[in-house]
Amino acid sequence: MYKDKQIAVVVPAYNEEKFIAQTIESVPSFVDRIYVVDDASTDGTYEIASQIASQDGKLNVIHRERRGGVGAAIVSGHKMACKDEMDVVAIMAGDGQMTPAILDKVLDPVVEGKADYAKGNRLTLPQHKMAMSAWRRFGNFLLTYLTKLASGYWHVSDPQDGYTAMSRETLQKIALDKLCKGFAFENDMLVKLNVAGARVIDVPHPARYGEERSKIKYPNLIVTTSWLLLKDFLWRLWVKYIKQSFNKTQVRARNA
Repeated sequence: MYKDKQIAVVVPAYNEEKFIAQTIESVPSFVDRIYVVDDASTDGTYEIASQIASQDGKLNVIHRERRGGVGAAIVSGHKMACKDEMDVVAIMAGDGQMTPAILDKVLDPVVEGKADYAKGNRLTLPQHKMAMSAWRRFGNFLLTYLTKLASGYWHVSDPQDGYTAMSRETLQKIALDKLCKGFAFENDMLVKLNVAGARVIDVPHPARYGEERSKIKYPNLIVTTSWLLLKDFLWRLWVKYIKQSFNKTQVRARNA
């Protein structure tokens, strides 16, 4: 346990046989459960993770028969963590991009009750984004602005940073099966969190890239995510300011 909270880490993985063992082994010892979600990998990811799980009781390997995307993999892990009644659920990518040494910093705002959802932010300080290519920085800058507009969280930046932690109570307020299944999962999640009334906080940290090759195609991501965020923006306005207001009016009318 960590500060009297049961902590779970979800590790979405697709064709990460070079990195998955190192990623699992790097998860801090205070974590109670690790859920590696193999998203129908075509390499040895599932076999490697399963071998480690046979010797580590806190490691659970979830195998998806059909590839659904990183968002779908994370949802599978979230559902299992909720079923096991974990208090806080964090995400660490299967390619080792997320620094294990700062997991406590990502968890702390949620564990200490200061936020319902904490996420990494690699854009706060100039030195933190030095490892990013110019194209990544441009894509993140554009998607940050669009996500601020769609979600209403104007204090949040770097929505593509998937290093996150969320309380179980907040997870249970989100319609997980309706979230985006692909790389726009984090952007979509922020919109849904706003409608759920969740408190969100950024946790600054440096970008970290090694030998792994990103599976994100930024030109495609920008186009598809922009369209998603437009729909999300309109949905948020409808649910939060029209539908909920109408429902409140009906309740007052019935009680009058």
